[in-house]
Amino acid sequence: MDSLTQIVLGASVGEVVLGKKVGNKAMFYGAIAGTIPDLDVLSRYFVDTVTATEWHRGFSHSILFSLLFAPVFGWIISKIEIKSGVSWQEWSKLMFWGLFTHPVLDSFTTWGTQLFWPFDLRLAFQNIFVIDPLYTFPFLFFLILSMRMHRLSPERRKYNRIGLMVSSGYLAVTLLLKGITYIKFTDNLKEQRIAFEQIETRPTPFNSILWTANVDAGKEYLIGEYSLFDTKPIIFRAYPKNHRLLGDLAGEDKIHRLIKIAEGWYTISRKEQSLLFNDLRFGLISLNPINPKFAFSYKLLKINNEVIVEETPKFKEDAQNVLIELWARIWGN
Repeated sequence: MDSLTQIVLGASVGEVVLGKKVGNKAMFYGAIAGTIPDLDVLSRYFVDTVTATEWHRGFSHSILFSLLFAPVFGWIISKIEIKSGVSWQEWSKLMFWGLFTHPVLDSFTTWGTQLFWPFDLRLAFQNIFVIDPLYTFPFLFFLILSMRMHRLSPERRKYNRIGLMVSSGYLAVTLLLKGITYIKFTDNLKEQRIAFEQIETRPTPFNSILWTANVDAGKEYLIGEYSLFDTKPIIFRAYPKNHRLLGDLAGEDKIHRLIKIAEGWYTISRKEQSLLFNDLRFGLISLNPINPKFAFSYKLLKINNEVIVEETPKFKEDAQNVLIELWARIWGN
């Protein structure tokens, strides 16, 4: 999830653990704990694109990381807050739950998380987008109400509890919606007599009303959208896999690793003199079928027998266009 959401969740968890004893300081350190796992993004400044992508939501998002570093951070905080009367064990408990709930929440997104690192298992339930205002803003509202109350006030704990219940309830609703939309997609595929090998569904950016599906139809992938307000059949658009375009690159280690990252959901396309590796798991940043743009694409180059992988840049105009397109599409087909 986005940084604000993780800060809110961490702060709320901190309040549950130590709010009665240290008040808003519990929220403060909980918010820090909720932020720490995402510092793995700094790896992009030290390693190549493929390695940084592999490391993202890896070790720092694991149970092992939480167990190892919670006591370390707890000990540091106990030295800073020596006058609080709170033991390092209690601070460690706060840090553990702040660190641990971060990857648990991330496991519901499309990217998922390697919660059981070093085991090669990525959890990705794909029922909530990484930024969802309906999850975050009500949660933030009740957290602010809570932090304005005295640390011993029953109202403080009540508001914080409501925030946790509302956000968790919304998460449960998105799981239900995922099940409903999955049935809609598969029913439409059967009605249109489209044979398929595999299907994955997920919500589109910033909402849980409009959902999209990737469908493996053999030589090509199909992508379709379904809104809860739709009244017409789903239209599935075809995107050739073009895996053969990789040529000799198909045997390169970095390409094998990219394919593993994409979990096999990728297409290859040409742009000028370069090849593009398009990761389908995160969908399109344009719903325009004439000019499709994928959210995550990587330019593939081979220079002096070395494979260079560069993530293609994203532009502000792309974000503005997709918001306009999504808003129009949410209200039905």
